[in-house]
Amino acid sequence: MGEVTFEEVPQNVFTILGHHADMLLALGRGDDINAMHAPEYHQSLYRKFLQRLDGVSVDWEGLYSSWPPTEEKLYELDSDVHIADPAKVATATGWDDSDISKIDENVGPWFGNTLSGTHREPPSGWADEYEYYTLWDIFAKIAQVFQETERYEALAAVHESMLETIESNRPPESDRPSAALVTFASDEKKAWGYKMNYPGYYAAHTRPMGVTDALADVTGDGYGEDGRNITLDYELLLEADPDVLLVLGPMTTYHDLDDIRTELEEGAATSDLTAVDEGTVYAQGARRQGPILNLFQMEMTAKQLYPDQFGEWPGYVDGEPYPEIPEDERLFDRQRIAAIINGEL
Repeated sequence: MGEVTFEEVPQNVFTILGHHADMLLALGRGDDINAMHAPEYHQSLYRKFLQRLDGVSVDWEGLYSSWPPTEEKLYELDSDVHIADPAKVATATGWDDSDISKIDENVGPWFGNTLSGTHREPPSGWADEYEYYTLWDIFAKIAQVFQETERYEALAAVHESMLETIESNRPPESDRPSAALVTFASDEKKAWGYKMNYPGYYAAHTRPMGVTDALADVTGDGYGEDGRNITLDYELLLEADPDVLLVLGPMTTYHDLDDIRTELEEGAATSDLTAVDEGTVYAQGARRQGPILNLFQMEMTAKQLYPDQFGEWPGYVDGEPYPEIPEDERLFDRQRIAAIINGEL
């Protein structure tokens, strides 16, 4: 981004992807967002988790769905800052460096990082200076823009404590299950797999688990060198045969976990999956996570993989919020997180 300065704290904020929107929400700025990609999707997802944080909610209904953005709409929104990665915007049809510079100069600066999700190679013209950051490093920089460093540090302390708890209590490697992180198409027998131990914030909730990734060596059609995805057929999934199957999507209104389980149980190829036999097919949220989603997903993933160490995962019921977990089995303090987000430091 170079050096970015502001005359005052931004109030009207443009975003694209969910990790940035999550960061703004965590800083108490969820209502300042004027755009995001697929707002209905993100609203349905976050409402499931936020019901466990008193006084924290979102209303993103009707926001401009901002991917790919149009230059005309950015002028119309007249945002104080674009919390979005210009290197990512440069990959959209109809955008070039001069268009990005014009928005920067005439509307508001760009300030975001997206390609760190999987350490994706930057587009032409950006590679020499592009840097990769962790999720929490990005969050720290976003917090500086809004003069909310104290709130960031309070949330980061909770994250660090939780990370230490998980890493110090994981079972020995020889006792850890194999797992796969997947998405199933809602209308056809198609699946995508994702690397669980790959660099980048897309794996920020799975990498700390130190689990054996059943898809680590799978190179099906569509495999990306940046680890973004593997296009799976059910035969490839059966060959990988994970002990635990983590399924992205059911915690939104776009997928149904019961339907996915039924299809796996009745499928000629998938009925023999170990995870199906053992009843270890679990719901996940999303890979494009900010700090709030990261905390919840680290907790749920630890319980799904290591119930003996972190307490049994109570299961997700389609259409219901993130399940209630007994206070003594929680891996982070809900009241503390809600208080930080609500500015009650």
